[in-house]
Order: sequence, then structure tokens, then C-alpha cells
Amino acid sequence: MRPILLSGHERSLTQIRFNRDGDLLFSVSKDKIVCAWWSANGERLGTYNGHQGAVWTVDVSPNTVLLATGSADNTTGECVKVWDFPTAVKRVAFSPDGSKLLAVTEKRMGFLGTIVVLDINYGENLEDQAAEPSLKITCEDSKATVAGWSFLAKYIIAAHEDGSVSQYDPKTGDQLLNVQVHEFDSQINDIQFSPDRTSLLTASKDKSAKLLSVRDLNILKTYPADTPLNSASITPKKDYVILGGGQAAMDVTTTSARQGKFEARFYHKIFEDEIGRVRGHFGPLNTIDVHPAGTAYASGGEDGYVRIHHFDKSYFDFMYEVEREQMRK
Repeated sequence: MRPILLSGHERSLTQIRFNRDGDLLFSVSKDKIVCAWWSANGERLGTYNGHQGAVWTVDVSPNTVLLATGSADNTTGECVKVWDFPTAVKRVAFSPDGSKLLAVTEKRMGFLGTIVVLDINYGENLEDQAAEPSLKITCEDSKATVAGWSFLAKYIIAAHEDGSVSQYDPKTGDQLLNVQVHEFDSQINDIQFSPDRTSLLTASKDKSAKLLSVRDLNILKTYPADTPLNSASITPKKDYVILGGGQAAMDVTTTSARQGKFEARFYHKIFEDEIGRVRGHFGPLNTIDVHPAGTAYASGGEDGYVRIHHFDKSYFDFMYEVEREQMRK
């Protein structure tokens, strides 16, 4: 599984995203630049400029027509429209049908953290977007760090700084559920959904990832690690999850990748056992995303590099020992 190394950023990566077809990969970092790459060979397709601060988040519409980014300059936009907010935008996410875009804003400077929903227009004039959000959810108890959409956009699911996960009604903004999923005050850094969006995976500072049911936020599986986790993704085709993280630079006293634990960790989704690790980054893994077809995954690190790993045939042929036993029976 030889990686393709993408060098296009000068500072640490904050988020990477495949488009729905998987032929493109978008990356953002603290250097204000948004890059687009061909995922098959790592060739850079182009860059998007415009933000004046670190870019924290990126998402691409299901039809790959619009690209949304959120930045520390307190704006979000898709190349054709800019929305201004009082604080940094830490996560953006299109709804499954692309008709709505949510943005998570930071709690700072006297402003409470919010989740705002924007209606998206795909008409002839893409610049003609609504100026104001159609919904605003204020997170009064604990700020939301990340958020996304469930199946058919039935719920907005948000993860919080205090380690809890909430379920919101996307029409009224009412909080339907709030569950303490991780240790109290252990910030959740990422949530990603299964392909059918009926379950989601969290990544937390408490050194664990949790698989949750979207319907009732019930904890289905737990994946313990030995380092704080920044990102976690569910693989299609194979029953695996991929976790990424690493110790903060101030806590690492050696440049050894093993000491820093800068590895992508593969766990069996059902049996919760760790089955392998992939090294390569020279700093914490900040973001992971899996190709929609399950044929590859990409990671972005504190070292400023993006790595794309296309899975070998042996990856698909591999069977966990328990699976072998079940096959024999």
C-alpha cells in the first residue's frame, strides 16, 4: 500500500474531503489555501484563494458543483458567495441532497457557539444565495465542535466540547437528545457518518472513538487508543474504522514517529480489535477521509502533508480470524 504524498500546503492540515465520486480530494489548512487534487495520482488540479485566515473546514456538494469552506476570518463560502459570522467557522457540511449547508461557529469574544443552516440554490445564477440563515441553533451549555446531517437530513447531529453528542430537529432547531458519550470535558474533535448515515463515529481527546446509532445516540462500539484522537472514519466494503491522532507537539520529547504515535490505526468495526497501523506522517494526524468506494483513504497531518493510500488486493482479501471461523461454519 504505497502512499501518494501530496505537498501543497505550508502549514498543518485541518480537513480533507473526497467528493461523492471519489475522483477529487479537497484539502484545507492553516495557510489560508484550499487545494483540489486528482485522487488517482495525486496531481494538483488547482487552488482556491480568498480567505484571510486559517481555513478550518471544507465540504463539497453531492453534485460536485459547489465547494464550501469555513475559516478563522469568520467567513464561509463556496467560491460564489461569502457569509460573514462574528467568530471562526470550524465545520461546514452539506446535507445529503445538497439543498442545505450547515456551519458551526466558534464560541469567542462574547459570542456563543452556534450551528447555522443556509439554504443552497443551484439555479443558473449560483451567486444568488440567501443572505441570512434559515435556522440558527445556539449552543448555550457546551459549544459544538463539529456537526453533520443524518440519513435523509432527518437530524442534525452535533458533538460538543464537553464530550457529549446532541440530536437536533433540522426544521425547528429543538434539541431532541443529548448523550454524554465520552469522558466529561473531553472534547470531540470529529464525527463522520456511515455510508447510509444511520450510524456515526466520533473521535475524542479522551483517546477513544465511539460508534453511535443516529436514531437514539446509543453507543454501539468503543475503540480505545493510546493517544488523543483527532479524526475517525468508517470504511465502506470492509467492516473497519480508521482512527488518527497523536500527541501534541508540546507533549512529545522526541522526533520518533513511534513515540509521537503518528499513525493511522485500523480497527475491526464489529469486534473492536485493532488490526493494523500505517505510519508515515511526522506529526499528529489531524484529519482522515475514506474514498466513497472504499478503495483508498487519505490523511492530513500537522506536518503539512496529505497522504493518499490506495488499498492493495490483500486488503480486500484479508479476513479477520473470527470471520474465518464463521465462514467455516
